[in-house]
Amino acid sequence: MARIYPLFSSSKANSTFIGNERAGILIDCGASFKRLSAALELNNIPLSAVQAVFITHEHSDHVAGLSMLTKKTGIPVYGQKRTLQRLYDTGKIAPSSHVIDMEKLSIECAGSEISCFNTPHDTIQSCGYRIHTNDDKFCAVCTDLGHITPEVDNALSGCRLVLIEANYDENMLRQGPYPLYLKERILSPNGHLSNDDCAVQVGKLIERGTTHFILGHLSQDNNRPHIAEQTVKSSLSQYTFGKDYLMGAAPVETKGGAVIF
Repeated sequence: MARIYPLFSSSKANSTFIGNERAGILIDCGASFKRLSAALELNNIPLSAVQAVFITHEHSDHVAGLSMLTKKTGIPVYGQKRTLQRLYDTGKIAPSSHVIDMEKLSIECAGSEISCFNTPHDTIQSCGYRIHTNDDKFCAVCTDLGHITPEVDNALSGCRLVLIEANYDENMLRQGPYPLYLKERILSPNGHLSNDDCAVQVGKLIERGTTHFILGHLSQDNNRPHIAEQTVKSSLSQYTFGKDYLMGAAPVETKGGAVIF
């Protein structure tokens, strides 16, 4: 059965494993190699099971452990061309690792087929990933986007499970201590997805058949898991939780456990 392990999820560190104890892939590597190894071990996943890492963009909360991971393992790194070039040029990818530009490609890895889609974020390039597992299930990882584009909407449609960003509660952000420029960045069309905007997209996806949702990349300053979950649930009154859909916020750091979908 298909499994997804949200290992780290916040504005400080992000990494997700999709697969099992024999083989799988990482989406991002935003925690140190030591913490990542411990998180995998806690889920009974040996480091040798990680066949590749797929990078969404170059911000530190997604690549902080990439340099050491590639030095220690030499695993291939997939992503978009300009992102990979930036990471390689800045020493975030060890020379021993293969670097593969996967724009407009579908990649076979660890028994799954993986493709990327563009996301609107304030970085040189940014993407999410759609995964077709070997038991014919589709899932997607989609965070760090200021709004839902038609390309994003299309990529998420048809997935059984979606890990989707619910970064901030708008009231908490506007009333919080962040400087104005940072608030404007987060609120911008190339910033992050709010709880309210996440709720709208979740409703659309349930209507199209998606049944499993993980709310990810929650800000620890401008959001809380119960607020994100309640905001989304309150917009889904026509659906029954536990019958029509399942949903929960990803942990900041795994305590062990996967979502089977």
